[in-house]
Amino acid sequence: AMSKSAVKISSDLLSNPLCEQEPGFLEMVTAFDTAMKRMDSFNQEKVNMGLAEEGETRAFSSVFPSLNMAVKRREQTLQDYKRLQSKVEKYEEKERTGPVLAKLHQ
Repeated sequence: AMSKSAVKISSDLLSNPLCEQEPGFLEMVTAFDTAMKRMDSFNQEKVNMGLAEEGETRAFSSVFPSLNMAVKRREQTLQDYKRLQSKVEKYEEKERTGPVLAKLHQ
């Protein structure tokens, strides 16, 4: 949307009557307009590439459901690991008594 706005601004500047009166200004605005149009087309290409990659990822997820399940299992295991790691750190900070050592070992 931002590049579309820049293209609109540059085309509005080109239609400004001052461009007809000042050749230097017209040259500068024309260069700006060209640059904005190139930037817009480049941005549009990148958006299209991103959409295509997202579609490919979805296609692979449906073709390989076991891969999708493995990713979900990994995420769950990672969350469990982080939760347990925080418990271990909490017990390591406490005074080393019998019950704390037993829970830490567990």
